[in-house]
Amino acid sequence: MHWLSRHRLLVLALICAFWTGLIFLGHFFPGAPFLSVPWGGEQSFEDLLRREGRKTPTRDDFVFLGIDQSTLQLPPMTTEEIAGNRAFQLMTERPFPWSREVWALLLDRLFGAGARLVMFDMIFSPPNDGDPAFHGALDRYHDKVVIGANFDMQNAAQAVTPNDTLIPPPQLLDNRVGFVNFWPDSIDGKIRAATYRVTDRQLAGLPPHPSQEIFESLSARALTKIGHADDVPRDFRGHMIRFSALDAFEPRPLYEIFDPKFWHANYADGSFFKNKIVMIGSSAQVTHDVFDTPMSPTTSGPALHLQAIAAALGHEFLQPTPPTTALALVVGAGLAAWCLIVFLRKPLLCLGGLVVITGAYLGAARLFYDKSGLLLLTVPVLSALLLSGLFSLGFEYALERLEKLRTRRTLERYVSKNLVKEILENPDSYYSTLRGVRVPVTMLFSDLVGFTTLSEKADPEALVAQLNEYLTRMTSVVFSNGGTLDKFIGDAIMAVWGNVRSFGMTQDAKNCARAALGMRRELRQLNENWRDEGRMGLGMGIGINQGEVIVGNIGSQERMDPTVIGDAVNLASRLEGLTRIYGVDILIGATAAELVRDEFHLRSVARVQVKGKTKPVDTFTFIGARNEDVDPQLLKWLESYEEGLQKFRARDFTEAKILFSRFLEFYPDDLLAKMYLDRALEYERQPPDEAWDAIEVFKKK
Repeated sequence: MHWLSRHRLLVLALICAFWTGLIFLGHFFPGAPFLSVPWGGEQSFEDLLRREGRKTPTRDDFVFLGIDQSTLQLPPMTTEEIAGNRAFQLMTERPFPWSREVWALLLDRLFGAGARLVMFDMIFSPPNDGDPAFHGALDRYHDKVVIGANFDMQNAAQAVTPNDTLIPPPQLLDNRVGFVNFWPDSIDGKIRAATYRVTDRQLAGLPPHPSQEIFESLSARALTKIGHADDVPRDFRGHMIRFSALDAFEPRPLYEIFDPKFWHANYADGSFFKNKIVMIGSSAQVTHDVFDTPMSPTTSGPALHLQAIAAALGHEFLQPTPPTTALALVVGAGLAAWCLIVFLRKPLLCLGGLVVITGAYLGAARLFYDKSGLLLLTVPVLSALLLSGLFSLGFEYALERLEKLRTRRTLERYVSKNLVKEILENPDSYYSTLRGVRVPVTMLFSDLVGFTTLSEKADPEALVAQLNEYLTRMTSVVFSNGGTLDKFIGDAIMAVWGNVRSFGMTQDAKNCARAALGMRRELRQLNENWRDEGRMGLGMGIGINQGEVIVGNIGSQERMDPTVIGDAVNLASRLEGLTRIYGVDILIGATAAELVRDEFHLRSVARVQVKGKTKPVDTFTFIGARNEDVDPQLLKWLESYEEGLQKFRARDFTEAKILFSRFLEFYPDDLLAKMYLDRALEYERQPPDEAWDAIEVFKKK
């Protein structure tokens, strides 16, 4: 357990690296049962985006005339209706496929109504008795019609083309013929992309060559014929399309074109087709011309071609996340999980962070999809994030439970009882301090004035009771202001802010200052109570300093206590001793004073150089907190005192004398002002030498 705690960051890094590495490897082993799950899930997520995200706008100029069940069976008609309609005669002569004269009649009717383009998602390969009529129509409307061809991928990509009667060879190079193939995804068989151009060598699995023949799809031929050749992708790969809505290309029964009632009622006698792009193809399930797409498992082939054309016209192609970026995102997710656990620490915050990052990333994925067509890698990335984060949280929880158990078992050997709560709340920080760390802290030393003399005269039992009452009240003040009781040294108290738990240097210093003022108030209250009980009151001196110290577990194998050591500690102790010299109960060093000045009224005391220090230190005492009632008259006349001290240090002893005297008129018992007035008078009579710098040097502790 000790090793795990000491190497916590490494263990967390290994957990995150493990899950991130597994998902990372899944990219290179798509067939692996476990590794490939997130990457397989990515396709499902992308399909969800296709269904729920922004769609390619529906085009009003696209019309899908479907060979549906009603067209194959035809509604009941009278003999006269059939006899008077050449198309119906041909459609009732035999089951589908009908005589191709039907398609010639259809072209005449549509182009006569002003259609812009007609496409057939059909392959007219076997000879048919209507071929001459259809051939004539294909020639008449050469620039406005496209029919289908197919590459039989089960038979070495053998081309199935319209027969020679309809289109003379080579049919695939005729601009009236386009291949109708869509190549499904190799993993799940769904159609997500449209291929607009292929080469003969590509179909044969050979590398490109200058002499290769280029074949275009039905969609590409249609785009060229309506004047959008520049919108046809020039490469030979599949392009993922942004689908239109599921109901964007609903089929209309083809037979209605030949029925006078529907031609008039539904198509306004043909004016409906003016400038329309018309797709002819099967919409009946019995013909099996359906594809599995993200939008529906039964998307008809003709509708899929219209989707491909609409995507090209709107430049609505989707782009996958580049492989290097995708892998970088996976690694970044693992790193983000590690940072989240390491820096937030608290389980609920970490869980909240994971939820926020997940939600933000999903939102970003939707935004990228809608705005730019980028399929931002999501499932593997979030899998790396969540698996790394959740397993790391599990480790953290187990570690915390074991640490607390270990702490409770060993607490009495290592720490004082007053640190139990702090340690249990933050065991990692505690064990770190046991090994020794250098941190900025604020220290407070307090000592009773004249207690040694008092102890020689007082009743021992009464004295111990009085001292315990005093120490109890002072300790309570320290704890209530976020401090740690470092130790008792006889009647002296050493307290520290920032060693076990820090709220920041400034806040630690302010908490210490509040504690010092609280101790001052508590002692006043205690003295009142003791005097009422006939006991002697006590005086107290407090020294405060802020600085960098070493925090560690120091002692012997039998007894160890966490404490702080360093020059800053010694200075705090020296300042406490100087309170008796300057007649103040609190003395605070310059570093700590600057941190608390905005919330407390301070009074300059002296510039001192204590034993063991080479640099002088400005010292101050507290008047009170700015949010408390402080005598405004005192604050006003303290300005005279502060100005007098500046004049004194500038060797203007005459002006200093005047200012100190003015202050003493209102506060005649002030010891500091008296001291500086006496010195100003002395130096006015006998000025100090040129080396004098107003620094008081103390050779003793």
